[in-house]
Amino acid sequence: MSRQRIIRTIASAAIIITLLLSCGAGKRTADNDENDSISTDITASISFSADSAYSYVARQVEFGPRVPGSEAHKKCGDWLTEKLKSYGAEVTEQTATLTTFDGTKIPMRNIFARINPNAEKRILLLAHWDSRPWADNDPDPDKHSTPVDGANDGASGTGVLLELARSIEKGDTAPGVDILLCDAEDWGEEQNDESWAMGARYFANNLPQNGYMPSAALLLDMVGAPDATFMREYFSQLANPALADQIWSIAKNLGHEQMFVNRMGSAVNDDHVELIKAGIPTIDIIDYREGSGFFSGWHTASDNMDCISKETLKAVGEILETYIKQ
Repeated sequence: MSRQRIIRTIASAAIIITLLLSCGAGKRTADNDENDSISTDITASISFSADSAYSYVARQVEFGPRVPGSEAHKKCGDWLTEKLKSYGAEVTEQTATLTTFDGTKIPMRNIFARINPNAEKRILLLAHWDSRPWADNDPDPDKHSTPVDGANDGASGTGVLLELARSIEKGDTAPGVDILLCDAEDWGEEQNDESWAMGARYFANNLPQNGYMPSAALLLDMVGAPDATFMREYFSQLANPALADQIWSIAKNLGHEQMFVNRMGSAVNDDHVELIKAGIPTIDIIDYREGSGFFSGWHTASDNMDCISKETLKAVGEILETYIKQ
């Protein structure tokens, strides 16, 4: 995925801001709770398991690089669908053949799960599950054509969402949660913003129902590194500042403020931008460090299970489960 360390130009930022305002994303915000405290009942009921989330990350990596069109991609997609169904979710898939920036035809497979489908108010959680076809950021040029395991960049967010699917409350009175596992996110080239996030773009252009509008939408990306830093991403803050307020407030109340640094970070071209363009004000919880950028294994052959910390998975999962229950 294209990681803009700074907004490329004033003109490009203005284009995004225009898109945000034209689709109304900047006007619609999540419900604001005047009481920032979290009840002891909620914290006592948190059942997110870091061990379980870690095992889901590891299982994805065991399939091999989930490059669209590969056998590992197909087998992992089948496993993800069946795992979500086993937790009582209603699962549908979007499939299509897409053309990448280099002219390659690839099979796209978005996986969409609905938990407590009868609930009117819905929260959308998403992550990408594919992995990069090339380790083009690896310090060893001989590895630049090697597919990436994508333990952190892809599998970590998906692993957290699988564990949330297991842990959140089921039933007619429980909150409605939609989980979108986006495909074809990471087959792109730098300086070509439209070459990324193809699965999210397809979803945004083919919503599951007319007028689909979750009350909140949150993207997880690279949420497993041991030294992760989550700051407020620029486009997220423009699209839904109230939702960002809630997430970073929960993080502080749960004792995760050192990881969830409550200040503005950089602009990132990621799956959430495609949803924002479609009028769904989405925020991106993404690891980005001032001065160094993304985690050291980003787009390298080293993005394996050594990049994954149970502590980081636990923090992200607890925050999201608390938000859902709150």
